Amino acid sequence: MVRGVPEIHGHRGARALSPENTLPGFARALALGVDAIEFDVTLTADGGLILAHDLVVEATTILDTGPAGDGDPLFPYVGKRWSELTLAQVATLDAGGRRPPAPFEDTFVPVPGTPVPTLDQACELLEDPVTLAVELKTHPSWPDDDVRRLTEGVLATLAARGRSAQARILAFDWRVLWTAAAADPSVPRVALVEPRTWAPGSAWLAGLEPAGYGVSDLVAAARDIGAAWLSPFDSLASAELISAAHEGGLRVVVWTVNDPARMSELADLDVDGIVTDRPDLLREVLATREPAAR
Repeated sequence: MVRGVPEIHGHRGARALSPENTLPGFARALALGVDAIEFDVTLTADGGLILAHDLVVEATTILDTGPAGDGDPLFPYVGKRWSELTLAQVATLDAGGRRPPAPFEDTFVPVPGTPVPTLDQACELLEDPVTLAVELKTHPSWPDDDVRRLTEGVLATLAARGRSAQARILAFDWRVLWTAAAADPSVPRVALVEPRTWAPGSAWLAGLEPAGYGVSDLVAAARDIGAAWLSPFDSLASAELISAAHEGGLRVVVWTVNDPARMSELADLDVDGIVTDRPDLLREVLATREPAAR
């Protein structure tokens, strides 16, 4: 890591340019020269590990094409929870578009017919040296057993594909971080946080209480949960927080930043990584700052 030249993290691949959480989107991000690809993983009804940002099949990014079998009572699948669907049902969906109202209309290029990938398929594509920033999608309402099944399943797949050494585990639900530490402590853990989760009485923090840490000691909470990285939403990423994290031994990756001026500002603050929907823009910004460093 060169100070002032943060890692480029492609958000869900290159979300503003190509279908999110898909293999074509990842290929686009790789072609742009990202250091890490951030993507989301959740569970299907039959224990499959698929890439999806929302816990329901979202009509903005997913299109029904037909039922998995005649008379399937769950069809149409859009609007259902992923946890209600089997891998066979998920395989019928088209993740290659983006329907209005949606951002990035001027830059997004659809890839019709793109399937929802599995974690195993993503691991096959994403070879070293790119980092796999794997966000585990749960909810505080999930039973601990389901959190454990997802977390242990993801770590087992990464290990089976030989990707553990290039992966990081990300989560807003900090139970995932506890579980990942027990299952495979060698894989770094990233504490995701935003204003709605870092709040008094939050159900996202695995029992930790923000009020017990003082006014803004988010760094101490992340350390107590066993994270090696702190990943705040951009509005939380003050100079004071970034400095405190580094002093506390944590690296910082900020999400999601698409404005070139803010990218440059964060680089000046020595963040370790920036998550962006526009890795092409971030690469341009960093090239003007320190062209010999990348």
